[in-house]
Amino acid sequence: MDGQENEQQDSQGGQPSEPGRTRRVPLRRRAPDGRPARWRALRAVGMTLAVLAVTLAGVLIGTLAGGRVSTDIGPFQANLSLAPALHGGTTIDVPPLGALLLDSHDGPTQLTVQFGALDQGRTEALLHDPASLSRASQTAVDDVRAGVLQLGVRTIAATVLVTLVLALLVFRDTRRAAWAGVLALVIAAGSLGTAAATLRPQAIEEPRYEGLLVNAPALVGDARRIANDYTRYAEQLQRIVGNVSQLYTTVSALPVFEPEPGTTRVLHISDMHLNPAAWQVIRTVVEQFGIDVVVDTGDITDWGSEPEANYVASIGLLQKPYVFIRGNHDSGSTAAAVAQQRNAIVLDNTTTTVAGLTIAGIGDPRFTPDKSTSPAGSGLTQETADQLIDVGDQLAATARTSPRPVDLALVHDPASAGPLAGVTPLVLAGHTHNREVHRLPQEPDQSPTLLMVQGSTGGAGLRGLEGEQPTPLSMTVLYFDEEKLLQAYDDITVGGTGQAQVNLERHIVEDPKAGEPAPVTPTPTR
Repeated sequence: MDGQENEQQDSQGGQPSEPGRTRRVPLRRRAPDGRPARWRALRAVGMTLAVLAVTLAGVLIGTLAGGRVSTDIGPFQANLSLAPALHGGTTIDVPPLGALLLDSHDGPTQLTVQFGALDQGRTEALLHDPASLSRASQTAVDDVRAGVLQLGVRTIAATVLVTLVLALLVFRDTRRAAWAGVLALVIAAGSLGTAAATLRPQAIEEPRYEGLLVNAPALVGDARRIANDYTRYAEQLQRIVGNVSQLYTTVSALPVFEPEPGTTRVLHISDMHLNPAAWQVIRTVVEQFGIDVVVDTGDITDWGSEPEANYVASIGLLQKPYVFIRGNHDSGSTAAAVAQQRNAIVLDNTTTTVAGLTIAGIGDPRFTPDKSTSPAGSGLTQETADQLIDVGDQLAATARTSPRPVDLALVHDPASAGPLAGVTPLVLAGHTHNREVHRLPQEPDQSPTLLMVQGSTGGAGLRGLEGEQPTPLSMTVLYFDEEKLLQAYDDITVGGTGQAQVNLERHIVEDPKAGEPAPVTPTPTR
């Protein structure tokens, strides 16, 4: 009895129970399945998080897989696509010129509009009936609106379907799959609804440019004339389609040249003079034209100073072999900084073989960063002229003793090119900031040699602003066949600072061994 009383006292906080009454000891609440309620709550939270994770994965996969449509915008076959993003916006991609980036809306969705191929029938109509261009651009707004609406519906359907399938595979439970599908519908519709609710038509006033369009903002016209209402926005969209249509129809008139599968593409640049805009243009051309080798004939800097060496760091971003010779504005430290780039090759009376091409090159014998450029051979003292001819003689001797025939030679000043006549079929130069192409004088028994002088890829830097018109940015794409003979070349010119015109001129070399280009067909675009 004493033991029982003690137990009763212990169970009731030390107070003995009354005689004749049964003590009721409280039990822990348990779930119907026998597990504690706390465990069930934790399990419910975990399942909710699992459903949310599966839903987000389904929305992501569904958007990437199904968030794309093809539609006609004016004469173009355009591809519209949606992708998840931290910040909303629109990218209008115009290959090979680059892209326009618009801060058009908020929300976690990024819209990309990529202009693709032209419809053959409509293109012919544009070529033969200029009025049809105006009619095609008038429908652009309705085309874009219909395409975006179709894209939104398709994206929502794809995200819900993918989420349902994924949830069924993971949970094997129709109720949880249904919850995941409803949640996916809410997320997808909410994201697109946020984009629609926060649409900023005036964003087309302040586009950002990538690629060649960095120097061609006139593609969208004068932003000062754009009002903030949707009607004016529509007019600007029509202007974009009209201008890009003119670009494509003009390019279609180029002389026919279809590079063979074994073609080697070389990009010739020169005289960048520290212009940072040049790198973006170069990167775009390298990507869009499938460049194999970049050749730089000097004056990458302006003064050859130590701080300017940081400018050459962009060479590594090209991820293509970069063959360089020093110009008269480049110091020894400049050449050393270029040589430190992992993809760069600096030639100084040496040869190299890249992408099957054997290239010989030599740096300019002068270091005169305070001198302006001048036409080849003009304004030179006899001593300087002798120096330039001497480096040409040195490079010619190196080319003659090369184990492999030299396909092209590099000099900075075209005044050094004379001794290379008959030694190599092609010589590339720069220095004068004026593009020229002509054959070098040669002896009757010598093979022909073509000299190609490049303009300034950097628009002559600050010097390019000294005249009445800014110096344009110039570069050339060279096409070599499997025998490493020049077949054709495209001269690309981008308007200088404050200008917007982009020109592409194609030249076809009818007889590569003769080195004479076919008549030039200029193709102004904007």
